[in-house]
Amino acid sequence: MTTSAKTATDLKPMGDRVVVRPSEQEGVTKGGIYLPDTAQERPQQGEVVSVGPGRVIENGKRVEMEVKTGDIVIYSKFAGTEVEVQEEELLILGANDILAIIS
Repeated sequence: MTTSAKTATDLKPMGDRVVVRPSEQEGVTKGGIYLPDTAQERPQQGEVVSVGPGRVIENGKRVEMEVKTGDIVIYSKFAGTEVEVQEEELLILGANDILAIIS
């Protein structure tokens, strides 16, 4: 999906959603074999570009997000929706798809 946003930071996720810039994958195995893009696995790590305000629970209070812009996170393998902003591939994930923050 291509968006009309000018930059990645123009995307403002809703609720408990997060915009992530996936990390670049190695194109070479440990043994020195080059892998084409079609043979590489989807990345599971990336940098948080933008964070939504958090979800609203039943009593009307908002639950703050645990991640912030700039965090490096590990997320579920097939999570999120891929979007393209100015030829840059990004993912929009739900907060529950984020498994860990790398400190």
